Amino acid sequence: MRPLRDAFDMFRASPLLSTLSVTTIAFSLFALGLFGLVALNIRQALERLEDRVEIRAFVAEGTPPEDVAQAASDIANFPEVASADLVTQEQALKRAQSELGEFRDVFEGAVLPASIDLRLKPGQRDPATVKRVADRVKTYSFIDDVRYGEEWIEKLYRLRNVAGIAGLVLGLVFAGVSVIIIGATIRMAVLARAREISIMRLVGATDGYIRRPFLVEGFAKGVMGGVLALVLTWIAQTLINKYVIQTVYFDARVVVLGILFGALIGLLGSAVSVGRHLRQV
Repeated sequence: MRPLRDAFDMFRASPLLSTLSVTTIAFSLFALGLFGLVALNIRQALERLEDRVEIRAFVAEGTPPEDVAQAASDIANFPEVASADLVTQEQALKRAQSELGEFRDVFEGAVLPASIDLRLKPGQRDPATVKRVADRVKTYSFIDDVRYGEEWIEKLYRLRNVAGIAGLVLGLVFAGVSVIIIGATIRMAVLARAREISIMRLVGATDGYIRRPFLVEGFAKGVMGGVLALVLTWIAQTLINKYVIQTVYFDARVVVLGILFGALIGLLGSAVSVGRHLRQV
């Protein structure tokens, strides 16, 4: 309990510095939280687009219906396929008239080919997998053509990879900035207590004993900064929903991880700063 009491005494001894430290940490994590919120919503938008990935295999006219039905059943059992639905010529015509209502007259009396429409399982929608499934479907002798928007899928997958890499890099940058800021605030606390630390050393206190209250302080500041950053992020998301566009907020698991992340970088910033500056005191 001694480290907790010492950390509390440090807070109480310099409330202005402690408040400034927590606020600075909070705004650093707030910037990280805003970026995380943007990354989360971009990811969800990309996932919604991925849900629309579909392979459409057109059936040659005159193919016996039982052959097509058997093929659809076989394809549905592919490990990558979530569903394989048979679309008859009549259904294809009605779908075209519904989706392209302004050109309804064009389809009057038209004959559209039947097809087998495939939807792939989550995690199986990358370009290589989609192409592999499409090539396998083409092996059926009565399949005239297979369409799946190859260029669109490649662009979508490339965009998702770029967004993921950018998110990781910027997240690490923001985290690094937060650690530096926390380390700077702890350094000020160490320097402010330089005389006290020197006396503690004279009476035999070890560096570990001296370091513990600062680590607890950094941990506590990280937690408080993380909570405040999450509150600010929630307020920003609420305002965006009200005045700009509907977005989603972090779920409970991410909120807990955000607080733990704040505590971690608070602890890390304290450890780095104290370890460096105890040697100078």
